[in-house]
Amino acid sequence: MRLVQVAQHADDLDRAEAFYSELLGARSTARFDPPGLLFFDLDGVRLLLDRNAPSALIYLHVDNVHEVLERLDGRAEVLSAPHVIFTHDGDALGPGGHEEWQAFIRDSEGNTVGLIAFQRA
Repeated sequence: MRLVQVAQHADDLDRAEAFYSELLGARSTARFDPPGLLFFDLDGVRLLLDRNAPSALIYLHVDNVHEVLERLDGRAEVLSAPHVIFTHDGDALGPGGHEEWQAFIRDSEGNTVGLIAFQRA
């Protein structure tokens, strides 16, 4: 079994498409409007932005949390600044010998999004 799709609420598909294109560094893969569905590919998992979906807390793996926030350049409210939450000794939840950095932002649609990066300790 594997995860196929995650849905996230989006009131304005144009605004959400601009925001997520910048955040993900990728273009959307499909749009159906009506009924109001926008898709991005996250390494084989579909991110669906949908007017009728509830808000979800999603965590996105990024190479560097600080660089993503710089790239967004104020287009997202930072809810929690980048910080180390854990240093992985083993590989159970992340690569051993790496710090796990997290930050939380509010996207263009009011949803909270977690950003996670692993950096060598």
